[in-house]
Amino acid sequence: MAGGGIVVQSGRRHYEGGVTAFVIVTCVVAAMGGLLFGYDLGITGGVTSMEPFLIKFFPKVHQQMKDDAGSTNQYCKFDSELLTLFTSSLYIAALVASFFASVTTRVLGRKMSMFLGGLFFFVGALLNGFAMNIEMLIIGRLLLGFGVGYANQSVPVYLSEMAPANIRGALNMGFQMAITIGILVASLVNVVTAKFPGGNGWRYSLGLGALPAILMLVGSLCLPDTPNSILERGNIEKARAMLQKIRGTKNVEEEFQDLIDAVETAKMVEHPWRNITQQKYRPQLVMSTLIPFFQQLTGINVIMFYAPVLYKTLGFGDEASLLGAVISGGVNVVATLVSIFTVDKFGRRILFLEGGIQMFICQIGVGAMIGLKFGVQGTGDITKGDANLILVLICSYVAAFAWSWGPLGWLVPSEISPLEIRSTGQAVNVSVNMLFTFAIAQVFLSMLCHLKFGIFFFFAGFVLIMTIFIYAFLPETKGMPIEEMTGVWKAHWFWGKFIPDSAVIGDYDSVKKITA
Repeated sequence: MAGGGIVVQSGRRHYEGGVTAFVIVTCVVAAMGGLLFGYDLGITGGVTSMEPFLIKFFPKVHQQMKDDAGSTNQYCKFDSELLTLFTSSLYIAALVASFFASVTTRVLGRKMSMFLGGLFFFVGALLNGFAMNIEMLIIGRLLLGFGVGYANQSVPVYLSEMAPANIRGALNMGFQMAITIGILVASLVNVVTAKFPGGNGWRYSLGLGALPAILMLVGSLCLPDTPNSILERGNIEKARAMLQKIRGTKNVEEEFQDLIDAVETAKMVEHPWRNITQQKYRPQLVMSTLIPFFQQLTGINVIMFYAPVLYKTLGFGDEASLLGAVISGGVNVVATLVSIFTVDKFGRRILFLEGGIQMFICQIGVGAMIGLKFGVQGTGDITKGDANLILVLICSYVAAFAWSWGPLGWLVPSEISPLEIRSTGQAVNVSVNMLFTFAIAQVFLSMLCHLKFGIFFFFAGFVLIMTIFIYAFLPETKGMPIEEMTGVWKAHWFWGKFIPDSAVIGDYDSVKKITA
């Protein structure tokens, strides 16, 4: 056993079958569900920085910006509870939806949850695009939130169940890749629509969210369900045939038997929400709670939600602030590709740890630069060179997040739970993620007003804590078949004491010898 609980996983089974074109295509189509979340993340900050949008829905904020143009505190010019409610209402709706989505995913299958996610998002995008008043705008945001909740609950589980163990990380990260593409596309859309005559560009920005929703709706209708989900609903032969199809071989009996064992265990669970609190599921519950908690406290949504607003606060012009968001969005996409190509080779832990260290350094650098150049009251003079250096540090921070906590925050919780608590564990992951996404979105502009440049030091402190947490408590999970994942926790120096030998599926004798 190595430091932090790394275990040589020589006890895992090696199932037959290769990587088929069928499974690649299905996972790519399913991952498009991430476009919904990404598009909303990228579009909101740009829209809330557009003057015509503020004049129509938030006239007090617009007047405050005018009044504060020559004031002594530039950090506070966007501080508005109503404006943050517009942004954050989506995430509280997604939190509520995740609990309904958990039941839908388990009872009706992963496909149905994905379909409902696309449907909710489609209606919400249209309502926002045609909004005539603040009530219509908020109702649309709530429906978007239900769409995000259903998509984020079902897509990562679908990808983890469809993918072969040796490339599960890369395929599952297709979800995060779609999120980053959605963010980048949204940033580009904002740059274009901000120039539309008549002041209605924001309508196109919000309404175009219907397009990724249509992709998800059509995709979910075309996708097969996972063998795990088909087995859960009692169709053994159909599940066997699907497993043979996605693995590209008739000889799947060993893996299929493990799936059957997992389903039989799951059937004995009458109350999955009560069941997940049992001692033997302690590591899954803790990780499904703390990983999304820490993911949001990296401060990434400070950049993703409010990049244009933040850049305007720092003195960037209107167009430059939107272009800055495009640059950081492009870095996000490229860095996610790095993670896709390395996660199954180098593992989850090393990406988590390196990303945490890099994010910590960049946040300290950004906070120090803004503090020295912009000042406590935001009246300092930031030169073009200073602004470019801050943008470089922010992009370096975004890159670190994009190959570590971004994709891994969805991958690891979706792959660590046994079938009997898998949909529940993912619901915990999504609900905690959305709760703290809501909280950060709701308080960020107020925090920026009061903490000023110290907000970057605040998030840097959490990045340090969570990096230490990963080093001590997260074992390596790369390459382990998803139905044998309990063995990883049993072998861990801390979590092993919570898990009885009877909970481990698969041949575990050699792993027990290593950890003896």
